[in-house]
Amino acid sequence: MKQGFGFKAELILVLVTVLAGFGWIFSKEALFGLPPLFFMAARFIVAGFVLFLIGQRYFRGIKWVDLKQAILIGIVMGIAMMSWITGLDKGTNLGVGAFITCLGVVFVPIIGRLMFGIRPPMSIWVALPVAVVGLAFLALSNGLSFESAHLYFLGTAIALAFQLNLLSRFLVRMHALVLTSIQLIVAGVVLLSVSLPTETLPHSISMSVAGWFLASTLISTSLRYLLQTYGLSLTPVSHGAVIMNLEPVWAAIFAVLWFNEVMTLGQVFGCFLIFVAMLVSRWPQIKGLFKSY
Repeated sequence: MKQGFGFKAELILVLVTVLAGFGWIFSKEALFGLPPLFFMAARFIVAGFVLFLIGQRYFRGIKWVDLKQAILIGIVMGIAMMSWITGLDKGTNLGVGAFITCLGVVFVPIIGRLMFGIRPPMSIWVALPVAVVGLAFLALSNGLSFESAHLYFLGTAIALAFQLNLLSRFLVRMHALVLTSIQLIVAGVVLLSVSLPTETLPHSISMSVAGWFLASTLISTSLRYLLQTYGLSLTPVSHGAVIMNLEPVWAAIFAVLWFNEVMTLGQVFGCFLIFVAMLVSRWPQIKGLFKSY
């Protein structure tokens, strides 16, 4: 992979984590007026349909084999989101849940090796434990206690790792916009099929909730997942997964700014370790850059 493409992918994926961090704020505000499963289902379906309207020309001539692959990714994504929201509903310690979910970064290279024989560079294996320790400092500030909900978060982490590997594999043959649109719509349909028989829908929503829903849909879903899919097409999925560990960092920072939450010294140290993990994962390129001067 050319150095220019690697740097471009890194910038795109860092922007993805910023948009995902904003998504935590948008979603938390929207959930004050919408049931969780229905909110995510509507969010994904609308976001996918918006991308379809924008890029209709890219859907022409799509092959059935490619469509089946995109549908598979959408189903895996829908299962991951269902598992996550169930864990969120049953859990009492969100920090531990966030930590377990973010452990998906550890499963990405493992599943990639088992499924597709991908061999990540040694720098990735060194960066992963640093990132995990950073996530622990960031998310486990209230201590560690185990409960049944953690199995759902673990399922989410594994499903997300599968999704990222499938995305990386199938992007070779499909346009990023097409793949993103289909997977969002399919994931939304999966979530909606569970929401309709189990949740009570509101008769009306306020303008503020509608505004947060649109922000979550257009910015943190349509734009975020399109950029994520494109960024992953330019870099190995194992490296992209390390970068995406920045999502909880931005979420914590935005929570401080928006909800006046307070970050402990341990959480700040966790953010620092995740940043160090990013640098370690790109150490061969960084070392080559220094040698060029």
